[in-house]
Amino acid sequence: MLVADDYEAMSGAAAELVAGQLREKPDSVFLVPTGTTPLGMYRRLAAMHREEGVSFARATFFNLDEYLGLPADHPASYHAYMEENFYSRVDVDTARVHVPRGAAPEPEAECERYEAAIRDAGGADLCVLGIGRNGHIGFNEPGAPLSSRTRVVRLSESTREVNAVDFEGGLAPESAITVGMTTILESRTALLLASGANKAAAVAAAIDGKVSEAVPASALRRHGRATFIIERVAAWRLTRNTGV
Repeated sequence: MLVADDYEAMSGAAAELVAGQLREKPDSVFLVPTGTTPLGMYRRLAAMHREEGVSFARATFFNLDEYLGLPADHPASYHAYMEENFYSRVDVDTARVHVPRGAAPEPEAECERYEAAIRDAGGADLCVLGIGRNGHIGFNEPGAPLSSRTRVVRLSESTREVNAVDFEGGLAPESAITVGMTTILESRTALLLASGANKAAAVAAAIDGKVSEAVPASALRRHGRATFIIERVAAWRLTRNTGV
């Protein structure tokens, strides 16, 4: 675990790990998150592409989730988020970019297709995660089975309240497609980022509490190669920390 002094330090450390993975294996497969926490990491990676020549052209990207019922061109979709904040700023191969199709006519079939695509790509070399205020990762809400794969989930009211700002009228969708816990834990390496004082309780529960389905992020402690990078204001409730 690394505790970073501020958001920029956390974002920079995360970007260095992603870039290091690319340098070691240019055709790496990534599971990638959305939300406010990874925005600084994406900005830093775009700068590394411009200024240092870090290339994403051979890498494959799978988004962790997407809202159910949202078409790709909806401004609040995660298709739109990733295009605006990352893919349009680097040299990704669009054929290697994957996001669940939230508006697919048969959501269950879409989940099976998406899970199969991750498997066919060889599984994730690196899974990057944020953490929700209730301890969720991806859209695996508290109680998510550790045996779960990509599936349709119902979002908690707390998650919908946090995400409501992105939607006209303040009404976030009730459901989403998310990569499941087993798929995440099968990633060869994992990286969890946490920023903001409002994540401190979730961080403490994930790192210092019991490993439990009630706090999905806690399951990462069973992963042999998981790194936690925590902004200092999100780490104040931890019993132990290591500064960077």
